[in-house]
Amino acid sequence: MTSILINDIVPILVIMILGYLCGKFRFFDNDQRQGLNKLVLDIALPAALFISIVKATRAMFAQDIVLTLISVFGVTGLFMLSYFLDKKMFHRNTQEAAVCALIAGSPTIGFLGFAVLDPIYGNNTTTNLVIGIVSIVVNAITIPIGLALVEKGQEKTRHEVANSSSKTTRVTIPGRKPGEKAISRDIPDGVPVTDEEAKALGEKGLDREIDLVRAEMHDHAGEKAKKKMNPTLRAILNAVKQPVAAAPLLAVIFVLIGIHIPTSWAPTFDLIAKANAGVAVLAAGLALSTVKFTIDKEGIWNTFYRLFLTPAIIVAAAYICGMGSDPMKISMLCLATGLPPAFSGIIISSRYNIYVKEGASSVAISTVVFAVSCIFWIWLLPILHGMIH
Repeated sequence: MTSILINDIVPILVIMILGYLCGKFRFFDNDQRQGLNKLVLDIALPAALFISIVKATRAMFAQDIVLTLISVFGVTGLFMLSYFLDKKMFHRNTQEAAVCALIAGSPTIGFLGFAVLDPIYGNNTTTNLVIGIVSIVVNAITIPIGLALVEKGQEKTRHEVANSSSKTTRVTIPGRKPGEKAISRDIPDGVPVTDEEAKALGEKGLDREIDLVRAEMHDHAGEKAKKKMNPTLRAILNAVKQPVAAAPLLAVIFVLIGIHIPTSWAPTFDLIAKANAGVAVLAAGLALSTVKFTIDKEGIWNTFYRLFLTPAIIVAAAYICGMGSDPMKISMLCLATGLPPAFSGIIISSRYNIYVKEGASSVAISTVVFAVSCIFWIWLLPILHGMIH
């Protein structure tokens, strides 16, 4: 247990503090911070997700169908429960609740899964099975759902602002190319903006949510045709176009139809994927430096939901579904789903300026409290198994 804390939790905290200090001492400006977020979100994280999932096989899913079903329905269901509870309890809008679910409702399985479970249970087939299945669910199902909800919420916001007499802020957008003239634009208050508009608003001291789709796409040809599409379907399609959603979905398709990536290709993906974990944690610290850190009710609730309530529900479901004969596998599943928040959530939060303060605080609190929750579950589960049997 001590080795887990020293080798896994302490490095996360140190790098997060480093990112926080870099932000506080202006080592990175806002453009550079967004550049780091784009590096993780559009390149390093998709590569890491793709190469980790594509190594799986169809036999892995069939090896333990109960474990697979609990992971799929349990993790996805608890992700959606986090979304609905955040809207209900803390009165968040759709995109804020979606990012909350990406943080409070998703474990950082790809980063900490092997680091935590291997020292406790050993590097064996069962460990790899649990981590692999939970990782696929988190990265190939919940991330696309979360991004689709963000896009749906932002579209609703745009529609509401368009049909209201909202005030506007006039900004000057510099030309994208040398010699191109700057243009002045009136931006309605409250509407999600592009990166360029956000930068111009920032010069006036205004902080604004960045539009998920417009931040990544500059070509709006065919916009009229898109407006005829069902809003929910359009939100889903726009979400899966993002590399962080498209890469794991493509990998799952490859696995299901039996396409194997040559092992000689793995080092290419691994090289850029290795940048993901460190830069993601550094970027989380940078995000934390941009807001006033507080320990409030929402941060405490998110921490409790992520580290205690989620694994408790998963353990209960495992026993109800007949996994009681294999307490070791239940223990693995408990810790795999009870890891700190997925760093992809805080990167998405920081990239699009949604739920940044609450998200960064939740990640920081949960990472520290995980040192307690991990020991708690390892102590409790054998006692619980003895009581049941």
